[in-house]
Amino acid sequence: MKTKITILLLLIANIGFVFSQNEVSKVWVADKGDGTYQNPILHADYSDPDAIRVGDDFYMTASSFNQVPGLPVLQSKDLVNWTLVGNVFAKQPPFDRFKTVQHGGGVWAPSIRFHKGEFYIYYPDPDEGIYLVKAKKITGPWSEPVLVKKAKGWIDPCPLWDEDGKAYLVSALAASRAGMKSSLIISRMSADGTALLDDGVLVFDGHANHPIVEGPKMYKRNGFYYILAPAGSVSKGWQLALRSKNIYGPYEAKIVLEQGSTNINGPHQGALVDTKSGESWFIHFQDKDCYGRIVHLQPVKWVNDWPMMGVDADGNGIGEPVLSYKKPNVGKNQPIVTPPESDEFNDNRLSLQWQWAANPQSNFAFPAGSSYGFLRLYNVPVADSTRNLWNVPNLLTQKFPAPSFTVTTKLTFTPRTDDEEVGLIITGLDYAYISLRKTANGLVVSQSKCVDAERGNAEQISTGIPVNVSTIYFRVNVRNVNPESTDFQLFNKAEASSYGNAACTFSYSTDNITYQQVGEVFAARKGKWIGAKVGMFAIRSGKTYETGYADFDWFRVEK
Repeated sequence: MKTKITILLLLIANIGFVFSQNEVSKVWVADKGDGTYQNPILHADYSDPDAIRVGDDFYMTASSFNQVPGLPVLQSKDLVNWTLVGNVFAKQPPFDRFKTVQHGGGVWAPSIRFHKGEFYIYYPDPDEGIYLVKAKKITGPWSEPVLVKKAKGWIDPCPLWDEDGKAYLVSALAASRAGMKSSLIISRMSADGTALLDDGVLVFDGHANHPIVEGPKMYKRNGFYYILAPAGSVSKGWQLALRSKNIYGPYEAKIVLEQGSTNINGPHQGALVDTKSGESWFIHFQDKDCYGRIVHLQPVKWVNDWPMMGVDADGNGIGEPVLSYKKPNVGKNQPIVTPPESDEFNDNRLSLQWQWAANPQSNFAFPAGSSYGFLRLYNVPVADSTRNLWNVPNLLTQKFPAPSFTVTTKLTFTPRTDDEEVGLIITGLDYAYISLRKTANGLVVSQSKCVDAERGNAEQISTGIPVNVSTIYFRVNVRNVNPESTDFQLFNKAEASSYGNAACTFSYSTDNITYQQVGEVFAARKGKWIGAKVGMFAIRSGKTYETGYADFDWFRVEK
């Protein structure tokens, strides 16, 4: 019965696995329209990207951690213009565990490959092991996850099928679970990729010169086995290439991409892909603090069978990231597209960019697009012991899409009892939101914020503003701020990162014309392994026979 339920949930997930409309972002577009592009190609938290080409199409997947739907899949025709085409699953296994919020858990760095007519995605759950899902079409249906390796702390898997039919899996180790790190392991794998045949061989130890080596991706080219792996930490590291004529080594090591004189810190973990025209390109991420791990594209030249990524600006033989470059040669110009951001809620399913903080339950929400043109969120009760929203599962959010942007949403609130509340939220390790709450004296608008929510700290709530309407417009303006400027004094924080600072100002309106600021300017902060997110929620305290709800008419992301 459990297997049938799991398969049913995966099929449900793939009902919504359809191509997004050709939406073009109003806040970040990588394609400059003149044959060049700007980095990042995605200014959004598609962490730990891996990508492949199949025919004329490029496909990418990324980490999703505890956020669901999980395992996003994106598609491109030119490596610059990407659209989100689906998520592999609507609920994350094990279901009993992920019905509650598991910050930092879940899907870590996955890999995607195409082998014998099927798409393979390997993904690690650091607390469970390494999983495999397969599909004949990128739009699914995807198979039930198979636990290929049951072990804590085995992460970042990537397969390779050799010419002789033998299959291998390279993995890294996470010290937080396994007690080991800075090591790469290669295991023999069954030909169908569903099981490991041994306990693995240590092929590279980075402790001495390349600490925290992780995120390996394995390739074969010109008789060399290559492992591309970042080292030196996510925010301050470099990209490493390893090569050997034998899959088990010994491996030569060379740094092939570094920050250099650029402001692209990290440059970390990604995918080597080629075009039909014979060009090579490298997709990687940059850790940009509250904006998450945003995605860059670098040209690759092969020099003495080593991949030189980006541009060697200082002549030291190591590439540096480019800010702008000529687009890949894919034979013709492709239309400008971007992942979805705004949502009019006119469909009978959630748009693909939305994610819950844990596996969704049946009482969280209902889309009502064709009948009413809104999304209904129910005021789900929170536990009596709840001090803040850190462990509340029914937060419906999406990634930050650009350095600066504005979100406006229209909603109608229908509470049943006092202490029901609906809000627009910026969430991370710290969070803040503007909300409409039912009190004994009527409806009030206020701002709430919480610092170090993970520690169980209580919220600070601004003075409530009475309103006499149930239909209201909420807005948050997010702007990138230099921490050395006087603007940053608005944050009133003792410590500041040198990048990724976002000042968030909340306001409301009753007519969508005049907006009134509510509360203080809030400094967005990243979550646990993810960037800050923006979205909606509806909650209540206590019990009631029938809960209230909020109908969201639209959610718009603009300049």
